[in-house]
Amino acid sequence: MTWYALQLKPAQGDRALANLQNQDIACFYPKIQVEKVRAGKRTKKLEPLFPGYLFVNLEQTDPMWAKLRYTRGVLRVVSFANKPAAIADGVIQKIKDGMDTVQKQGGLKPGAAVQLTEGAFDGINAVFQAYDGEERAIVLINFMQKQQRVKVPVSAIRP
Repeated sequence: MTWYALQLKPAQGDRALANLQNQDIACFYPKIQVEKVRAGKRTKKLEPLFPGYLFVNLEQTDPMWAKLRYTRGVLRVVSFANKPAAIADGVIQKIKDGMDTVQKQGGLKPGAAVQLTEGAFDGINAVFQAYDGEERAIVLINFMQKQQRVKVPVSAIRP
């Protein structure tokens, strides 16, 4: 069996997943937990890794192909030159492995050792203190024999 991508109707990923699973079609709808700041409060929410798409595992001769397009929540099968675009098993496995790693890390915790990877502090070891909004973090660095609080982009931090 091979993996294929389905494009979903807007905001109907969970509906499409449920309907496909009711038809006994093997599906993969990767979601990750993201933190967002709303009204000054940090909230966690599960969001699709690929918004608007999910993956199904079918044989090309499977009679379920005819039902895919008419499944509630599904817009179309992603295809090129009127042929469904196959996705290698290795690609799907790498996505699954990457998601396992992200879920185990679960974000940075206060007191975690990090290394800064950008800007004037590139290569300096620091201690993560807190998030400051969606895109910035507060870290402690040793400078002049004293710990200094520095705000840096979250993208500039590596555990």
